[in-house]
Amino acid sequence: MLLVVAARNEATALLCGLNPGVEPPAEWEIFPVADDVDLVLSGVGKANAAGATALVLDPGVHGAVLNVGIGGTLERDAPAEQLGVVVGASESVFADEGVAGPGGFRSLAEFGFPPVPAMGERDAGDGVAGDPVLLRALAGLGVIDQTGVVATVSSCSGTDAGAVGVAARTGAIVEAMEGAAVGLTAMRLGTPFAEVRVVSNTTGDRDRQVWDLPGAMAGLERIGAILRG
Repeated sequence: MLLVVAARNEATALLCGLNPGVEPPAEWEIFPVADDVDLVLSGVGKANAAGATALVLDPGVHGAVLNVGIGGTLERDAPAEQLGVVVGASESVFADEGVAGPGGFRSLAEFGFPPVPAMGERDAGDGVAGDPVLLRALAGLGVIDQTGVVATVSSCSGTDAGAVGVAARTGAIVEAMEGAAVGLTAMRLGTPFAEVRVVSNTTGDRDRQVWDLPGAMAGLERIGAILRG
């Protein structure tokens, strides 16, 4: 398995459970962290995530790609209760690739330039489906608490209108900044993919957001311990 992790603090927390005492590698360097598990620290954002994944992913070696990190909940009902919940992405959707105009947002797929190509019975579109076999395995291990759509954004939702808009047009329950880019790269290279996000914060107006970053990091450490077996 190849683990793709964006930020150094996320990788540090994951490794505390997966291989205690091991420090994260430099960015874009593949690093074996356990039996049959490699890790790459990509850096934050879609470009970093896609580039790092494309550089180190070897379909002849890696049977699966798992993008792991924290994310913000888009749930509007009792959002603080979502802190610490671990979500497996049924689909990782490019949420802000398109045009924002007076009539609202239109995605690249709506303009006829879908970022995700058709594959098998699946039409081209704006999202990459999480591998169902991999998601079931993660659920069976106790890694994830629930599944749902995860939005991949370039700008995190710091206003209520922004958060509502992302949720409305994607159906996402969580947003983060890398998943669809990692998934698209894995898809093009023929490797099963899943995204896992520990909810660290609420979204919406910044002055009303609620955060539990230590709790989310503890969640990543727990995921690492489960993956270690």
